[in-house]
Amino acid sequence: MSLSMAPLLMHSPDVPASVRAELRAAHDATREHRDEHLARAARLLERAVPLDCADALELVGLPIEYSC
Repeated sequence: MSLSMAPLLMHSPDVPASVRAELRAAHDATREHRDEHLARAARLLERAVPLDCADALELVGLPIEYSC
């Protein structure tokens, strides 16, 4: 079982608006499209703050098999 910080990140004013928008889209998306929004959020997060890809993926609740 993985713990996702996505719900907290989605509402944090310290997180870039583009990341929050993708997290909201993932929340509203169907199950088939949720992971693509989460992966996009992880990529945006990785570029916006000093995180490596694995950490960004973990924060949004995706396994490290995805790539940024």
